[in-house]
Amino acid sequence: MHGLVNKSIQCFVQDNYGQVVWIEIARQIGIEVSGFESMLTYEDALTNALIEAASCLLDKPEDMFLEDVGTYLVSHPNTEAIRRLLRFGGQTFSEFLLSLDDLPDRVRLAVPDLLLPNLELLGGEDGQFELRVGGPEPRYACVLVGILRAMADDFGALAFLEQESTTGNGPTIRISLLDSAFSEGRSFSLARPTANAPEPQA
Repeated sequence: MHGLVNKSIQCFVQDNYGQVVWIEIARQIGIEVSGFESMLTYEDALTNALIEAASCLLDKPEDMFLEDVGTYLVSHPNTEAIRRLLRFGGQTFSEFLLSLDDLPDRVRLAVPDLLLPNLELLGGEDGQFELRVGGPEPRYACVLVGILRAMADDFGALAFLEQESTTGNGPTIRISLLDSAFSEGRSFSLARPTANAPEPQA
């Protein structure tokens, strides 16, 4: 598994539950407290142990834990770069959904060896979408549900999401867009925020 995946889970735990919880998880899975390096590759078994230990310690089902990780990746101040990458997908939540097919390729431009699941969006009539998630790791769909919920809030849209059981073609996420302008949403600018310039001396 790519180190970015493990590192994201580590940061989620540290930012939301504190260093003490992370130290216990690291102890249980037999790694140093410093944790994972983003650009290294780790055995899938270690990632599985990480998810199992974290969800057990936090007393959450694994799918709910991973959904929370997805929400964190968009909504936490420490992950603003990921939010910016996703917001470039469109001006509205509908436009963002329609850009999901291209998301894995856009991510690979930044991190070539990060393998994300193939995404196929179907539908769109009357606000009803179906997102098919391909690839060998079906749990990515749980993370995607969290990302999509957070992005709906980010755009100010009201949406209902439901993940269906995995089939031979992989998991499917059904998205019902109930109101594209339900609330104001979070502010976003294409320009990167810059530090305030110093005031001129008198």
